[in-house]
Amino acid sequence: MPDHIRKQLLKDIAALEHELAYELPAEIKKAVAMGDLSENARLGQLKRRMAELSLVNLANIPRDKVGFGSTVVVFDNTKDEEIVYRLVTSEESDVAKGLISTTSPIGRGLVGKQVGDTATIVTPNGKRELEILKLTTVHDEVDEDEEEEAGTGTDK
Repeated sequence: MPDHIRKQLLKDIAALEHELAYELPAEIKKAVAMGDLSENARLGQLKRRMAELSLVNLANIPRDKVGFGSTVVVFDNTKDEEIVYRLVTSEESDVAKGLISTTSPIGRGLVGKQVGDTATIVTPNGKRELEILKLTTVHDEVDEDEEEEAGTGTDK
């Protein structure tokens, strides 16, 4: 697993562990005192999600197709504009910033596509045709980071 992804996952895990070990127990004590145990369900959900994220294997992410961690430049034929998306986990998604979940309608439609492919996305506002113009996978970014660290990267 690339070092920057490993570091980010460890950072996220540390934050979740802190929340699980310190913040949530305090909140649960308050909830119990008030008769509200809905935080128990959230605690279980967070633990399950942490277990799921720990199973992410970089080797399973394709090098030439859209997948988790990819940055994709698409041409939206419906809106007649170029849009940049980065595929992230659902916890990181922020559509306004172009961060879309791999489980969102757009994310699911883009996963597995290559440059030149067109994805038809069904959204609540109707169908959208997204043509893949450029793709940078998580592997490409790792390779660029390693080149920069080695001092062999090229200026863009």
